[in-house]
Amino acid sequence: MAASQKPTQTATSPTLIDAGKPGTGGETHQTAGGKSPPLTTQQGVPVADDQNTLRAGPRGPALLEDFHFREKIFHFDHERIPERVVHARGFGAHGYFENYKPLADLTRADLFQRAGEQTPVFVRFSTVAGNKGSADLARDVRGFATKFYTKEGNWDLVGNNMPVFFIQDPMKFPDMVHAFKDEPDRGFPQAATAHDNAWDFISLTPEAMHMVMWVMSDRAIPRAFRFMEGFGVHTFRLVTAQGKSTYVKFHWKPKLGLQSVVWNEAVKINGADPDFHRRDLWDAIQTGDFPEWELGLQLFDDAFADQFEFDVLDPTKMIPEEQVPVQIVGKLVLNRTVDNFFAETEQVAFCTQNVVPGVDFTNDPLLQGRNFSYLDTQLKRLGGPNFTHIPINAPKCPVMNFQQDGHMAVRTPKGRVNYEPNSWADAPGPRESPTAGYQTFPEAINGPKQRVRSETFADHYSQARQFYVSQTALEQQHIANALTFELSKVQTLAIRVRMVSHLLNIDGELADKVAKGLRLKETPAAIPAAKPTRADLKPSPKLSILKNGPPSFKGRKVGALVTDGVDAGVLAALVKAVKAEGAVLKLIAPEVGGVKDSAGVWHDADEKLEGGPSVLFDAVAVLPSKDGADVLAKLPAARDFVADARAHRKFVGHAAAATPLFEKAGVADGIDEGFLPLNKAGDADAFVAACRKLRFWDRAAAER
Repeated sequence: MAASQKPTQTATSPTLIDAGKPGTGGETHQTAGGKSPPLTTQQGVPVADDQNTLRAGPRGPALLEDFHFREKIFHFDHERIPERVVHARGFGAHGYFENYKPLADLTRADLFQRAGEQTPVFVRFSTVAGNKGSADLARDVRGFATKFYTKEGNWDLVGNNMPVFFIQDPMKFPDMVHAFKDEPDRGFPQAATAHDNAWDFISLTPEAMHMVMWVMSDRAIPRAFRFMEGFGVHTFRLVTAQGKSTYVKFHWKPKLGLQSVVWNEAVKINGADPDFHRRDLWDAIQTGDFPEWELGLQLFDDAFADQFEFDVLDPTKMIPEEQVPVQIVGKLVLNRTVDNFFAETEQVAFCTQNVVPGVDFTNDPLLQGRNFSYLDTQLKRLGGPNFTHIPINAPKCPVMNFQQDGHMAVRTPKGRVNYEPNSWADAPGPRESPTAGYQTFPEAINGPKQRVRSETFADHYSQARQFYVSQTALEQQHIANALTFELSKVQTLAIRVRMVSHLLNIDGELADKVAKGLRLKETPAAIPAAKPTRADLKPSPKLSILKNGPPSFKGRKVGALVTDGVDAGVLAALVKAVKAEGAVLKLIAPEVGGVKDSAGVWHDADEKLEGGPSVLFDAVAVLPSKDGADVLAKLPAARDFVADARAHRKFVGHAAAATPLFEKAGVADGIDEGFLPLNKAGDADAFVAACRKLRFWDRAAAER
């Protein structure tokens, strides 16, 4: 349009509720009754127009003096801080830790001194390999980081949902992460280790083999954060007021029990709801079904450490609970979601070196490296040394020191004194306290300066074998399937062969399954091991998910596929039975508006059929009317609903009218004891009782 032409001026910012006065460039936004406070700049200056930039005439250039626009776009341009190099995909919540009994005989840590005392916490769960935009159900380690706001400062227990790690020395951490992340020349795959770089690194790193067993197990695809364990990974020390030290490994035990998904289910969940884990935690807290874990301690002394089969400082090793039982000392309850994801979940800064008096480090080399790395990371991500001024990172106890200035300082020191020692009697400032202050355990250290790996770290296969033989036959098959899938994505044959050579040092049957799954032309020889694999380590039942199932169906979800004419009595009984169990029932219908039951009562649907596939639920009920079943049988999403439920070994409650749908879905010939009738009100209790087993695993055995 030529500059001389004058277009008809129109309002570019429509009124919301009450009409404002027309002005150049549009009308102002108003609010009902004038109850909302005025919009302001970051300096607190009220804003008259938040819809239009200041310009020279309706179609003229923007003016440099538009301070509101400049501030707004400046902040937008910088509102993304660098994402975490690892653990970028995270979700957090507030809660508390409640101590069960005084532990003064173990530690002077204040939060463990009084029975029933509650300490505020913030917990962040995460995946490791993916970026912030990746999906929740990637096969991956899950971070389980807890910030305790104690009366003597912040304690960060920065752990994972697995008790061991891939590497022994922090020097290899950048290499490991580089190899696991998307390949640098192509930028994929995202949030996955099923590619050449990852398995090339693993196949050249024998110390990773124990962790490989964990990551290829169902532990790497948890059903929800609420159903997974947490571990501090490293060996720490607890120290009493008298200076007595006890070694400790930290455990989080979910009150709802362990539960994972199967791989095909994980893939489909990522497509149906990539925020599945986030949504689950959010919904649980919002509905008052607060997730809980219990804190357990594995405690041992130097005598045990000296006779234990492996080095307690080796982060690729764990201590079986059968050898050192976990003592439960308190509980963690998450009862509040964040007010703002960025301000809290994204800006929270965890650091393994954040400990309180009574908790101390050991010489675990990976822990020592993490203590250095994490603080350095916070400086980069959060802009400077004052990230502890951010509320989510700030201690809830008094902070008194002479540190000052720096980027983004928000505290205002008073007085002339910013150093010590000083001689000012009127306001000398804080001083160190030999009695109340942190005391490092005086461990004797003596040795030459050298770069060397301890010989006690050299057994890389024995605990990997112990983990594998501790699983049920079904779980072992899942591990073999996972290895076969991952390695099938590796294009370089030599890497696949090398991995099978490692597996031969773990279990010959496992190696044979993977070799056949990859169709290697011949099975390679085992890679020479620095130390031979021990076959005398007893299986540890605590390492199996299926051997440690939940006591009930509490906290789980049932998806009920319903149509118009659904039996009112059966539906009401199912709602009652599910609620009594402490579970949740969601109604899935052909249209999201809902359905009318056989008594003429309307029920709003929670999900439209295409948006509520069976993978989102722990068990399903199929409750159509006779006419409704004929309609469902014609819908691909309905056929997938029941076919997936059967394939994923879920319990299926069903009305007799569902037969046409089952026939079209190809499951009618596979009806087994995991399919339970829901034809009368009394059937609901039996269905829910069966669901306590979570899955009908016998179906998998029959298929094999």
